[in-house]
Amino acid sequence: MSQDIDTKPSTRAGITVGTSPWGPDDQLGALNYLKEDVRVDMLARADASTLYDLSVDYFVGMPSFQGAGDPGYQIFLSHTPQGTLVDNLNGAGDAVNRHVCYSGDVVFMYTHTGTHIDALNHFGVDGEIYNNFGVEENLGSRSWTKGGAEQIPPIITRGVLIDVAKLHGVECLPDSYPITVDDLQGALGAAGLQLNEGDVPFVRTGRMRYWPDGAKTLGNPPGLSLDAARWLTDQKIAAVGSDQECVEVGPSEHEDNWLPGHCHFLAETGVPMIELLNLEELSADGVDEFCLMAAPIRLRGASGAPMRPIAMALRD
Repeated sequence: MSQDIDTKPSTRAGITVGTSPWGPDDQLGALNYLKEDVRVDMLARADASTLYDLSVDYFVGMPSFQGAGDPGYQIFLSHTPQGTLVDNLNGAGDAVNRHVCYSGDVVFMYTHTGTHIDALNHFGVDGEIYNNFGVEENLGSRSWTKGGAEQIPPIITRGVLIDVAKLHGVECLPDSYPITVDDLQGALGAAGLQLNEGDVPFVRTGRMRYWPDGAKTLGNPPGLSLDAARWLTDQKIAAVGSDQECVEVGPSEHEDNWLPGHCHFLAETGVPMIELLNLEELSADGVDEFCLMAAPIRLRGASGAPMRPIAMALRD
């Protein structure tokens, strides 16, 4: 595959905050498109003989976004068997602590590390997040009171793999390749699929084949152009995901917005974004349509949370 890519900003994104059609108190956004009958159908048709875990391990030194100064992943033991014996912080005494080997640990990380979902309060426009929740009334000292990760329900619906790398016959799309509407439609056509209301499309660039080499998986990602993002939301998807760190192409193609895809999905249309998905096994096995089961940790007010999506192929 070869394509000349001009990464210089050339146009304005023109994104505004969206007002929810589900009312002034709505914090679900496009997740309102999730339907019970689809969930029941997906679970009934799911082939549980093979599970595809679409998440990555968390470990010290793992690739993570630190471009804006956020910390990398760290884990520390807060209790060890020998330490508990020495300091007796649990108060159980020497004999019990020699018998019972107690360990505990503490994790410290940016919430947008590893496979995770972006909540609707992650990005806004002109001081407001999706559904016109403004900073003056809804941003506290520690977190937003609206649009946090705890609002995201378990997502059980039809997942669709849009394998753009396979469409072009490459292992991985080039750096900063802007995925077009034609790319999306071409990949769906090659799989004989179309998007339905409430689906969650996962766009494969091939980046995750290099995980955990941070030099190859992060930075200048191939990803959705703004036109492609807008085409996806026009299909009334419930959420969107990709196998790179920001779903959209980087760097931005628009001079007025450094992450226009984030602003469009999250602030304008209320579509949560799932990032750093491992889509390699789905692609290798040709699983383009599947039952998706995914849920984040319910971190109240957080702008994102770790997620472990599971896919199961569908029976005919």
